[in-house]
Amino acid sequence: MKENISHSGAWGIAVIMIVLASWLFYRYFAPKTWREWASAGVVQAFIIALYAEMYGFPLTIYLLARFFGLDRGGNLNANLWSSLIGVGEMGMMISMLLGYGLLFVGIGFFMQGWRELHRAHQQNRLATNGLYSIVRHPQYTGLFIGLFGEGIVHWPTLFSVGLFPVIVLAYTLLARREEKLVTEQFGEEYLAYRRRVPMFFPLPGQWRRMVERSNMMGDKDDNTPPD
Repeated sequence: MKENISHSGAWGIAVIMIVLASWLFYRYFAPKTWREWASAGVVQAFIIALYAEMYGFPLTIYLLARFFGLDRGGNLNANLWSSLIGVGEMGMMISMLLGYGLLFVGIGFFMQGWRELHRAHQQNRLATNGLYSIVRHPQYTGLFIGLFGEGIVHWPTLFSVGLFPVIVLAYTLLARREEKLVTEQFGEEYLAYRRRVPMFFPLPGQWRRMVERSNMMGDKDDNTPPD
């Protein structure tokens, strides 16, 4: 591989992005048990690997060029979509816009979900309003969408593509564990809620409603009864 890979070598930006993304993640997910820390550790590895490749050294591009001849077309870019499809800067721009769109939707979901869950805990009640009337774990839904947008759509790497299903599995198992504890606390009330509300992803036709309810600036009480 003789070509220089554009959009690489900015390690200072990589460190800043890793710190900011890690702070945002731990600010709203705040792991406490060992299961939560184990799941958070996989997300942390995802964040470090993603931004280290995005701004530092594009290991995925290097390996694909070294062993699979990705650089034969002469359109080598740190972004995998640009190099793989050969669409250059335009391809990177399209993937960036789509990825950031999903990222910000995901951030909106888990920030608003955190507010609603925190409010329910303060009132010692089951969270069933707002986003919780559409899915049972909106924070995890937001995490999945945000990581998919940033690490698969915007800037896919071998590590981000490989770690994403591990993250989904880890948080699915964690969610099931949490539901057992909530069932012990709320009993039939939670079982009835679980029967009518899906776990992570809204029923068909409910996505728009979920996006509308994920107003990141809205921190006022939502007394809307669940549907």
